Amino acid sequence: MEKKKIDLGAIAGEAGKNTKSLLGKAKDNFINMVDQNDDGEFDMEDVSAFAETIGNATRSALDAVKAGAEGKSRAIERNALNPIFSEDIDSTDFMLSKLIRLTEIDKKRAESEVCQGSIGFISYNKELKIINIFREKVSEFGLSFFPDTDGELYYVDPSDRDRYIALDDYFSYLKVVRINELQKIAQDLGAKHFKVVYKECENSSAGTTVKAKAGIKIGKAKDGVDTSHELKTAETSKSEIAAEMDCPGHAPVEPKLCYLQKDPSVQNLIALRMDKDSPLQHHKLTIAFSNSSGIKAKDAVKIDAALKALKIGGNTTIASEVQNESRKFLEYEIDF
Repeated sequence: MEKKKIDLGAIAGEAGKNTKSLLGKAKDNFINMVDQNDDGEFDMEDVSAFAETIGNATRSALDAVKAGAEGKSRAIERNALNPIFSEDIDSTDFMLSKLIRLTEIDKKRAESEVCQGSIGFISYNKELKIINIFREKVSEFGLSFFPDTDGELYYVDPSDRDRYIALDDYFSYLKVVRINELQKIAQDLGAKHFKVVYKECENSSAGTTVKAKAGIKIGKAKDGVDTSHELKTAETSKSEIAAEMDCPGHAPVEPKLCYLQKDPSVQNLIALRMDKDSPLQHHKLTIAFSNSSGIKAKDAVKIDAALKALKIGGNTTIASEVQNESRKFLEYEIDF
């Protein structure tokens, strides 16, 4: 068989043509890519326009990086300052804290872009969350404050989630409203006479339940063991008549309880009086303040820590006030 001769010169020539064609196409593509003025040629005008195009792309990329960095920085600043806006309080995720502080906007937040238009901010002291409201924006929250909004720290009313009581007045306020509620209960139940005696005891510890002189037991310890004892005159350091009244008497109407709604002795009194078959004519009971105190002992410790951090102090701590609540009682005597 005759071997076919390979013309190396022809192949080289053809390769040269292909290479030239390929280079020509590459050149055309490059010219088309960089031909910024559409004249089919690559000249100095195209060089200038191409450089500007590259510059714009670079600037866009840098702007994007800068915007991302600024956005991250703003997010960090917002997390640190925790601003509250009007739209936030309408969210189902927004929860008011039990302790609220009324304050003026500080310089840091006044000058921060992320806080512009804010109505307050959230702060934390260890485990205690505090909603800080700018005084001029109080109305935005739809809350009421007792006695006014001139104070700094307020704690939630135990019977009304939208009402806050000045922390300085908290325990004295609860004393008054509980006495007032006992008066209203007597009137609703159709009493002919009632008397409320306020008492403080010297030797009573937190959580101890008390039995009135008439022998009415008002509570038990958690383990079911009766820990009640007689409220002896010798233990009483203070006793005063807080309220007393004679009334015409009438058929009972069931009272609506607020501050004493969880007190079992009050619930029992109402049940006895509302029972048509009950021959109730005279009743005497003792109501422990600790049964209806709005601040728990564990929360009082957190509040004191927050007050210390805010450099707000007084002659007594909230924890000691809560402990004193266990020494206070209302002796309630009612006739029908």
